[in-house]
Amino acid sequence: MKIDYYIADVFTTQLFNGAQIAVFPYADGLSDATMKLLARELNLSETVFVFHPDASDNTRKMRVFTPKKEVDFAGHPIIATAYVLGLCGDIALTGKITDIVLQQNVGAIAVSITAVDGKPSFVQFARKVTSIIDRFAPTDDELSSFLGIKQSELDHKKYSPRLVSCGFPYLIVPVWNYDSVRHAKFNSAAWGQSIAPQTAAQEILLFAPKTPFTDSDFNARLLGPHIGLYEDPPIGSAMPAFASYLCSFEQTQKGTHVYAVDRGDAESRRSVINLEMDNKGLEELALRVGGSAVLFAQGAIDLPD
Repeated sequence: MKIDYYIADVFTTQLFNGAQIAVFPYADGLSDATMKLLARELNLSETVFVFHPDASDNTRKMRVFTPKKEVDFAGHPIIATAYVLGLCGDIALTGKITDIVLQQNVGAIAVSITAVDGKPSFVQFARKVTSIIDRFAPTDDELSSFLGIKQSELDHKKYSPRLVSCGFPYLIVPVWNYDSVRHAKFNSAAWGQSIAPQTAAQEILLFAPKTPFTDSDFNARLLGPHIGLYEDPPIGSAMPAFASYLCSFEQTQKGTHVYAVDRGDAESRRSVINLEMDNKGLEELALRVGGSAVLFAQGAIDLPD
């Protein structure tokens, strides 16, 4: 039995940038064991398996696996999956925008595919999230110690460190400059000696409101005890928490806000995530996450019957 797969570079318009996601658009009939083996063999950050649950033209079920486990929700795979389904023809792109529904383990997600000359060019998905925001944070001395930066690099004027959870807690830390984000180096020993582990956050979203790129408003990076010292992992799953964080400050006025958040740099698979949020001062925040993708590779795997 042969099964087709595609690999897309996500949140980028250029090859060899963004996050690489594998998509199997016709996974009907695959067992859990086979999906786990395929994800482990490809060894990408996420691998998506797409199923056709009913006769609906524009609804698909997607299951997402890392090389180690299945995850209930992930943002980058949504972009990759919609892009691949439109590219391979599994979803017919009708007009400029085609609306589809992708079902993850957390539930149904509304997705729109923008097409140019009949091919997908931009994908956006919508979510509504509720957050828990706690102003309890480690001291500046502790932050600078486990981030490997100077205390003077921390921003307390426009923003401040806060703990934000939309189901998964992040310690969000603002700095003044892009270089501080890029040069930060996580110190596990200093982390363990601080109050940070008491916050329940296992990942830090470090960000700066300045970047050298004209197409982005923020540069962000994930660090933490379970992230390799030189890794710069995808940040898509942290965007709901980041949007909630921005809306927790008085200077973020009510209304719709549109930002571009980049990850990485010109030499490390840079990504650009488009983030829209409707700040109405309510408990529930409506947001939309979007980006482009490009096809890196496609092929077929000959599975044993």
